[in-house]
Amino acid sequence: MSFNRLDPQDFVVSADAVSTAVWSANQPTLSTFFTSSAQETGQSGEYYLNVLNTGSEQANSEIQFAIAYGDATGGGAASYNPDVNNYSPSITTYGSYRTLVLEDENANFTFGNVTGSYFYALSIERARYKETLFPGSLNLLLSSSVSGQTTLQLTDNSQDVPIPQYFGTMRAYQVISGSNGTAYNKTSGINSNNTGYTENSGSYGLFLPDIGTILLNGAALDISDTPEGINLNTDRTLNTDANNAQRLFVHMSGSGGASFDLGCQETITSDYIFVRSRSSEFNYSENPSFISGSTGEVIYSYFINNPTVYPTTVGLYNDANDLLAVAKLSKPIQKDFTKEALIRVKLDF
Repeated sequence: MSFNRLDPQDFVVSADAVSTAVWSANQPTLSTFFTSSAQETGQSGEYYLNVLNTGSEQANSEIQFAIAYGDATGGGAASYNPDVNNYSPSITTYGSYRTLVLEDENANFTFGNVTGSYFYALSIERARYKETLFPGSLNLLLSSSVSGQTTLQLTDNSQDVPIPQYFGTMRAYQVISGSNGTAYNKTSGINSNNTGYTENSGSYGLFLPDIGTILLNGAALDISDTPEGINLNTDRTLNTDANNAQRLFVHMSGSGGASFDLGCQETITSDYIFVRSRSSEFNYSENPSFISGSTGEVIYSYFINNPTVYPTTVGLYNDANDLLAVAKLSKPIQKDFTKEALIRVKLDF
């Protein structure tokens, strides 16, 4: 067996972004929404509501995302202790996301240009996406409870801004009225500045692709006197189990073609190794059909000066002759003293 040492210029590293759908069965759109009554009434139901693609009793039922309600006042949820009205699951949720996203327990969430004190968190099930969510893929339809009002379509503003906002090293985009990462182009009336924000409540939330989370601005969704909101009517009463997560679920799964589009992406790093076999190299084989196993002599004298071999495999070894990787060719290649071969080996990791 013969070896050739690879040169540094034989190695090339490349990174490619690969995108795919988020929802189960590789579906780009989630159009059916179900919950589990057992989870909703259980202990975890005080903190979040799991949303499934089919009924929980069906074999292919899987969690797609969860809805949680966070409130800086602790309202909208029953207190842990009835004598302490502002200490409840809603304030725990608010504090958890504040620590995770803002990394400062004294900071406030700002949606667009307005500070918000309560929000709805859509946390995508970790098994549903790869490395991060894909900016520009968000298209969320919410039905309105206002009579005659059309649905509200939300997206992120990744296509409208040159760079995202950062919280530490975490990217953040504003959730706006629009589609496919771009605000609706309106020349008059609501959103006339083409930002996709509401007039007085800022943006509709934050899109956080690196942690698979969408925060929806409760104040923006509660708007009812214009087409900006959906009249969500969030209940922020202290020491009251308002089940606000269920309120949002109703508007997400309501009639009118409700749907949730979302994609994800990952960066695949590839190491390309170029293996060269020059005309004078690798022209003989140790295969028993080529040499005699007992004497090591070439069986056919014709192959002594004019050998022909058909390589099928490339082996990569370290300096201790340990086999590290094996690359199989799609088909054997013919090799003799009149031919050279250049084989590109791709290692993904």
